Amino acid sequence: MSVVATLVLGADGSSTKNGSSEALSTAEDRERFLLRRKNFDVLVIGANTARNERYLNTPVPLVVISHSRPEILDLNDNAHWFNCTPREGLSKARLQFGDQIGIEAGWRMVKELLEDGAIDEFELSVSPVTDGENLVDLDYVLRKFDTVSKFVVNETTFFSCSRYNGHT
Repeated sequence: MSVVATLVLGADGSSTKNGSSEALSTAEDRERFLLRRKNFDVLVIGANTARNERYLNTPVPLVVISHSRPEILDLNDNAHWFNCTPREGLSKARLQFGDQIGIEAGWRMVKELLEDGAIDEFELSVSPVTDGENLVDLDYVLRKFDTVSKFVVNETTFFSCSRYNGHT
């Protein structure tokens, strides 16, 4: 079983710019993101991500955790709606779709799952973009994991973070 969260940040810690993460992403980040998501049994996002990002076509089932019915259900035949907490949504997604879960939600949901100890791995990219919104403290995220590797491709810094088994 593995729950992997993915997040892109701007150099100033912003997790969105003009309401979306798309403006923060570099070509290198986008390439790694698209390759990685094919390895999951299911992708999980929240309501804001469903409203503000492009999820019209996904290579695996897409679960939207929201208290109201998301419009994406009418646009993506692979989309499913779970009206529950993020933690409950992960359990339900695991039972329904499989153990390899990709979290592509916004910072609010990711932070909640991170604080619950529900994320096993974190793939984080930091682009040179600034002047966005929804700031994230990168050091806070990195301190949550036992193992952190870092590498740079062009102007994008990538962090791969993981916990040891049993670590909460």
